[in-house]
Amino acid sequence: MLSRLVLLFVQLVVGWLGAPYIVRYIPSLGYLELFVYAAVFAILVWVVGLVLSQVLRETRMPSSATLVSALVVALIGAALIMWLPGLVPDLAGPMRRIPAVAYPLIGAVLGYQMRS
Repeated sequence: MLSRLVLLFVQLVVGWLGAPYIVRYIPSLGYLELFVYAAVFAILVWVVGLVLSQVLRETRMPSSATLVSALVVALIGAALIMWLPGLVPDLAGPMRRIPAVAYPLIGAVLGYQMRS
């Protein structure tokens, strides 16, 4: 249990701090940049899981299905922040208090944890 908490924490930190450095080398897509962040978050979360599975005892090595799951849920998180406030205007205020890039990061980590 402790190893999964350490894994979760390291994935969040590496994703939050590492993604901006990677995304700046990708040509800007304007409106779709949040989806680029979702893909980068999913890959970073999976790579951290791959590395830490070698270090931590109780964690399993992630499969390619884990990467796909992290990517799909991260894209869902990006889509939520992009289109949900437009569909439900009452959610626009509370959803804007959290940075927009946090939703795909949380989605990537949740997708990883669901499959591992």
